[in-house]
Amino acid sequence: MRRREFIAGIASAAPWPLTARAQQPTMPVIGYLSNASANLDPQVLTAFRGGLNSLGFVEGRRVAVIYRWAEGQNERLPGLASDLVRRQVAIIAAVGTQSVHAAKAATTSIPIVFLVGGDPVEGGIAPSLNRPAGNVTGATLFDVEVTPKLVEFMHELVPGAARLAFLTNPTNCGKI
Repeated sequence: MRRREFIAGIASAAPWPLTARAQQPTMPVIGYLSNASANLDPQVLTAFRGGLNSLGFVEGRRVAVIYRWAEGQNERLPGLASDLVRRQVAIIAAVGTQSVHAAKAATTSIPIVFLVGGDPVEGGIAPSLNRPAGNVTGATLFDVEVTPKLVEFMHELVPGAARLAFLTNPTNCGKI
């Protein structure tokens, strides 16, 4: 037997340490922070998961999500936000103004994407809508820029109208 064949045979039979094998890439982790609870906000949670799926981030396969719910107890939010920072999540999805403030207080380096029901500038989340600044960006359900245009459009349609009325779903107001 030749020396090279002998060495190759020994090398192929030897058990290799686990560190020598190819390492699996780590799965990104998203932190989800909400002042509500999972059963009180199923529509937002469904939309969040649907958005991830549409981008190819299937929970448990291509991305992991750590959920933190304050269950309506806003005083718990700073601790929950700090926990997500300690776990070194890649991004924090913050739902609700109080959740965003807790996340902002906990980190200046982890990106924070928010969904709030009010004006983020008025709520102290962002200095302006065009440039949210820092590590914070997001969306609001309160359409600050479009509502005045809607009133203007309605006034053009009915210039003599002294009153305008808007229909809304009161069960959907103020949830976020």
